[in-house]
Amino acid sequence: MLLLLTPPLLWLGVIYLGALFALLAQSMFSVDEFSGAVVYQPTLKTYAELLAPANLDIIVRTLLVSAVVTALAAMVGFPIAYYAARYARGKVKALFYLAVMMPLWSSYLVKVYAWKLLLAKEGAVGWFMQAAGLSRALDAWLAAPLVGGPSLSVSYTGMVLTFLYLWTPFMVLPLQASLERVPSTLIEASDDLGAGPGQTFRHVIFPLAAPGLVAGSIFTFSLTLGDYIVPQIVGPSSLILGQAVYAQQGTAGDIPLAAAFCVAPILIMIVFLTVAKRVGALDAL
Repeated sequence: MLLLLTPPLLWLGVIYLGALFALLAQSMFSVDEFSGAVVYQPTLKTYAELLAPANLDIIVRTLLVSAVVTALAAMVGFPIAYYAARYARGKVKALFYLAVMMPLWSSYLVKVYAWKLLLAKEGAVGWFMQAAGLSRALDAWLAAPLVGGPSLSVSYTGMVLTFLYLWTPFMVLPLQASLERVPSTLIEASDDLGAGPGQTFRHVIFPLAAPGLVAGSIFTFSLTLGDYIVPQIVGPSSLILGQAVYAQQGTAGDIPLAAAFCVAPILIMIVFLTVAKRVGALDAL
């Protein structure tokens, strides 16, 4: 048994954790301002650079986009998951699983570029959103005006819609599994005691489905937090965390700052999970 567990333990202990510790070590170094060479001396100078207005703006913008995508995924995914858990049976339920899982079978890049075409001025989604005035409303709410004209393919609206399409299955499946564990007898008892549909949802269904919502939120929030391909293809010129890491380790050649940017989402997720645990949302997972 120990021999069977050796390869995965070796992968986790040496490759994954080793790479993580190497990342943390790199973030403790700095770059010489004159020569551009990395100074291999422990310092917090690089982390202080994260608090500069431009870098702090990137972190806050990424948090806002991740929160919006997570909230929209919950709003879209909850009714779908509830129908699948409470009403779908037999072939209908099989079709539900097929419809939710099918987008995960195709290439990530193919889906992103397909959405780029849909969000363009000539695309179906782009035309509808522009006609309804929804794209400018959402971009204004995110405090990010459209870049390069009214095309949705280069806006925060387009980026959020693409993220929503990519990550919604990761919200729906945990929610559906959680809602299936809600006993029908509790809903019937709530109805017998005179509670309306709204009261039953607030006091019975939603609290019992919260673990699934938290699990789905962890997936959608973390995946959005670290992605850089979608913002690169359909996002505006303003950077988010993944793009900042890519730019610093590539064009700028500032490996310590890139490593510090990588530490930021790790710390954010630690805070996220700590808060979820404190409020008891992880107890039933």
